[in-house]
Amino acid sequence: MPKPRKAQISLDATPYYHCVSRCVRRAFLCGLDQLTGKSYEHRRGWLENKLLSLPSIFAIEIAAYAIMSNHYHVVLYMDAEQAKNWTDYEVAERWHKLFRGSPVSSKFLQYKALNDGEKIMLDLLISKWRERLQDISWFMRVLNEAIAREANREDQCSGRFWEGRFKSQALLDEKALLACMAYVDLNPVRAKMARSPEHSDHTSVKKRYQKAVKTQEPNSPENQVKGLLPFIGYPNNEFTKGLPVPLTDYLALVDWTGRIVRDDKRGALSSTLSPILERLCVDQQEWLKLSQGFEKSYKTFAGGSDKMKQVSQQLGYLRLRTT
Repeated sequence: MPKPRKAQISLDATPYYHCVSRCVRRAFLCGLDQLTGKSYEHRRGWLENKLLSLPSIFAIEIAAYAIMSNHYHVVLYMDAEQAKNWTDYEVAERWHKLFRGSPVSSKFLQYKALNDGEKIMLDLLISKWRERLQDISWFMRVLNEAIAREANREDQCSGRFWEGRFKSQALLDEKALLACMAYVDLNPVRAKMARSPEHSDHTSVKKRYQKAVKTQEPNSPENQVKGLLPFIGYPNNEFTKGLPVPLTDYLALVDWTGRIVRDDKRGALSSTLSPILERLCVDQQEWLKLSQGFEKSYKTFAGGSDKMKQVSQQLGYLRLRTT
């Protein structure tokens, strides 16, 4: 029996999680319905726009994503510190952007006086909403329900659109994080939907590449794509928020990995990429195995053996299944 989501997530272990959600409908999320000839490609735009809008509401940011024909991948960063620093007003305001809220919270947002009973009720609501606005399950629920409603409306039908339970993997160290991001960003290349990462529609790597080629300082967080978690290089402070390599190193790494993965375009390791692979302490064959089949290489948790053992003890796993 699958463990509950709360038993799979520990912010003490890592703030990074890889999530996958799959469509159950024959016509798929996007693409061409072979029976009717109808194209659903526009739905990938729906999903991408909704996905990129949610970090402005949740205390969750997007490190990588790829939207495919019948499923999508997203690597999420949970920012608990941000949620903790929100005022009660900010929490209520953010929640009301997603749901109707309650009469008490509506009254609070209008700066109307609350009696003692209403204040107690508001405190309980704010505490609950603060937790939900930093929760991956609620993030995925809001995202999937919005797309399901749009698709059902377009198809003039009702019923389930997504599988009931999305898959999640905890990314416990830098090697697992970067391998997973490369795996996600290269999904269209591996599926032969795109000839290169920068031509992969509806992916984070394409957005990052398009922005990077337009600036003289692509590694500066201020010059990177808004709405995506920035690459900040090698921070001296472990609490600095951002992806722990330079953007140009990551783009080069994805490019090299993509060239090796593709059957029709074999390539040699670029000299500019050797340092990052050495820092990750992996050889070429191990890296290719991870970046080509990340979901198969790991189950609920992804990372080094020491980190795996530490997290299994924290979450009460008797035996941590990794492969």
